[in-house]
Order: sequence, then structure tokens, then C-alpha cells
Amino acid sequence: MTDQDTPPPPVTLSCDVAICGAGPAGMALAALLAKRGIPAHRIALIDAKTLAQSSADPRSLALSWGSRQILEDIGAWPVAGTAINEIHVSRRGQFGRSMITSAEQGVPALGYVTRYGDIVKALGNVVNAAGIATQRPARVAALDELDNQVVLTITDLATGAARALHAGVVVQAEGGLFNEQQDRARRRDYGQTAIIAQVRSNRPQPHRAYERFTDEGPLALLPQGEAQLGEYSMVWCVRPARAEQLLALDDQAFLAQLGEAFGDRVGRFTYASPRLGFPLGLNADARATARTVAIGNAAQTLHPVAGQGLNLGLRDVTVLARLLAQGATPQMLAQFTAARQQDRSTTVRLTDTMARVFANNSPAQALLGLSLAAIDVVGPARSVLAELMMYGRR
Repeated sequence: MTDQDTPPPPVTLSCDVAICGAGPAGMALAALLAKRGIPAHRIALIDAKTLAQSSADPRSLALSWGSRQILEDIGAWPVAGTAINEIHVSRRGQFGRSMITSAEQGVPALGYVTRYGDIVKALGNVVNAAGIATQRPARVAALDELDNQVVLTITDLATGAARALHAGVVVQAEGGLFNEQQDRARRRDYGQTAIIAQVRSNRPQPHRAYERFTDEGPLALLPQGEAQLGEYSMVWCVRPARAEQLLALDDQAFLAQLGEAFGDRVGRFTYASPRLGFPLGLNADARATARTVAIGNAAQTLHPVAGQGLNLGLRDVTVLARLLAQGATPQMLAQFTAARQQDRSTTVRLTDTMARVFANNSPAQALLGLSLAAIDVVGPARSVLAELMMYGRR
């Protein structure tokens, strides 16, 4: 082979922190690292999608009040969204319910419903303004962890060119869907499918979210969009066979089934957007290697009950950014894992228990109505639940 035939060596870059995945958690981490003092050119952000592609994602997300504070600290707030001032929790066919309100908790809102694309767009503006190098569209083809660094081989998806990136630490922030992930240390298939859609009702309760437990799983309505139109983001968790039936129905038949499952608290359902279904499960592993760590959905994929997935991920981000600003070292990653253990395990246990107990017609469900009634009567109990939902375990 002549010199002319020899392929050129890959371009080699270096950084302190390489972040694999530029979703909300990954971009929030990059932005906070820059704010905490790590030079922008020492942060690498890698994602298979362009920012325009991610910004077009229409999925709805629930942000807690604590997550809004994190985004404000980053400089990525305001984000277009609808405030949640009340959360109504009930069990279909049983006595008892609980109502949590922002007024009782002394906050302007318990949380917000926004779109994935809007959060990504706001964070993308912050990342770009900070001058952080983003490699898009690109994929990590190989990762080799050494004693003193991690070597990543990155493929440019537009040109096919490969380049090497040497990083002090690597943060995995690309989660994906439950059924597409590799098995982690703690995994459970709930035997449920989440049907998501935008729906409208003719008697809406503005700024009130609903979590309604049924025999097959929770049914959530999150206020989103124009209040006068009665717009909600719906997440309905049912068994896979039931999901296939619901997804195959025409709009009117689907709305009738939704009304039967939810009841008439918001009147009659009048509209449903095209519906999508996603399998649900728990897939979590808090372990880290010496120089790699996972955050957000890449560390813990949760059931959507209580809407804690993104919020838990943003809490990961705040702690990791604070520690890595002190040094991109194995010692800081070990401190991160220890610091996040309590909040992560509490949230995983809470969502896992709710998903299992309240997704089956079991004797334990008979206690749910009484439990909700008791929570509603006892103010401190409501405050404990609200604190967990807004801020996690502190």
C-alpha cells in the first residue's frame, strides 16, 4: 500500500467532560458545567440528532417546581408551558381521594407541563451561547476506559468520518425507550403500555392535573395548552392487549372508552389526537466505573406514575455539575454516586411500588381509597408527598 492509499489518521480531540446524549439532562449538565467554571472548549456534547430534530419533538413532559428552579439557575427559563396548581389523586370505583395544591405548599405552581422540544430548544440556546462544542449528528462507536482517561471513537453521521476524543470522564445521558435498552442491575417489565395523546374535554378544571388509578394502571391528565379548549396531555397505562384494542379504535370510540375509565370530573371528552403506545418498565443501575457515570434516563428508566423521570434526572445534573466543577476525576464520580443514592433509591421505590400495587386488581388496592382519604385529611402527609414530587428526597 502506498502512502497515497493509506487513510489519514482520525482527528484527535480532548476535553475534561464528554457527555453522550444531548437531551434535556445532557444539555442541562453541559450548561451548568460552563456556568460553574469549566471552560466551554473542555466540554464535549455528542448526540445522534441535530438540534432542529430534537426541537421538533412534540412529547409532553411534567416539570416539578424544583426543576423549574434548576432551569432558572441554568438560564433556560421561561419555557412555554402550563402551570399545575392542583393535583387530584383518586382510585376508580372506590371512595377516597387526595388534593395537593400549590397554595397549601406556598409555591406559585406545583409544576408545569411543557413539550420536550421546547425544553431542548431553550437549553440549546444556552449551550450555544456558552460556546460549548456540540458534535451533531454523531454517535459514539467505541469507548475505551483507561487508568488516566477515556478514549471515545466518534462517527460523524453526516460524513462517516471518525475521530478520537480523549476525556477525563464520560457521562452517559442517552436513555432511550425501555424496550430498546440493555438490561441493567434492577429491571422489571410492568406488563403495561402507556398510551399518550392530546385530548380535550368540555368541562375542564384549569391548572388541575389528575392521577386516576384503574385496575390496569394509572391514567393521568395533565393540563396543557388553551384552558378554554380543555386541553390535556394524557398518559393512560394499560395492559398490552388492551392497548392494542384502544389504539385500533376510531376517535369517537376511543373517547367513549376514555370517559368510562376516567369518569366525568372534566365533563365529556371531545377530541383526541393521533395516539402512540410505549412499553413500560423499570431499568435502573446506580453503579459507575472509575471514569464513567450515567444520569437521568440512562441511569434510571422509571414508570411514568408521579411524573418523576426528568425531574430525577435534573436533580442528578445539579449534583454532578457541582462536583465535576471541582475536578473531572474518579473521586468526584464516586462522591456523586454516594450523594445521589438516597434520592434515587427513594424515587425508584416509590414509582415501582405504585406501578405494581396499583396496576393489578390486588387486595392491596382496597387500601388505596382509605389511604388517599387519610392523606387528604392530614396536612403534613400531603406536604411530605408534595415535597417528594417537587424536590425529591433531600
